[in-house]
Amino acid sequence: MNDTIFFFFYNLAHQSQTFDKIVIFFAVHFPYVVIVLAGLFLLFHHEVLLSQNPLKEFKQKWKEILAVFFSGALAWFLAYVLKYLFRTGRPFDIFPKVISLFPETGYAFPSGHATFFMALAVALFFSHKKAGYVFIFFALLIGLARIIAGVHFPVDILGGFILGFGIAYFLKNV
Repeated sequence: MNDTIFFFFYNLAHQSQTFDKIVIFFAVHFPYVVIVLAGLFLLFHHEVLLSQNPLKEFKQKWKEILAVFFSGALAWFLAYVLKYLFRTGRPFDIFPKVISLFPETGYAFPSGHATFFMALAVALFFSHKKAGYVFIFFALLIGLARIIAGVHFPVDILGGFILGFGIAYFLKNV
């Protein structure tokens, strides 16, 4: 089933240069945009940058800001530890006819991107529901783009989402 879902999405690639460029944008470049947007959201939502004394405002809100990014960083770190424990190959390693849209190295399971961005999104969701939904959508978009690009199987993305959710949930309750 994992292979069937993978090929359903992967077969969308290599059909149009424009579509491939869009997929590459969402798989490679958009994650950086999401990190910046999350930081800006937290700083502007709490009026840190707009206040008369931004440093004082930041000191009052730093725990929440730190919690969001710490969730993502811890999840990303654990994903990379798990990658070396599971040592799962990428689709282009397993299927010689799969040509990824961009080069990627290392093991596949769980996806570090999916793990980081789901942890970030869920941590945001716990304190800001509406923004959390937007960032969960961004995480889904990044994960889907990485499947279409041929660098991850759906199970890699799903595993990353579960790990990211679990880390954010655990840190919320600590």
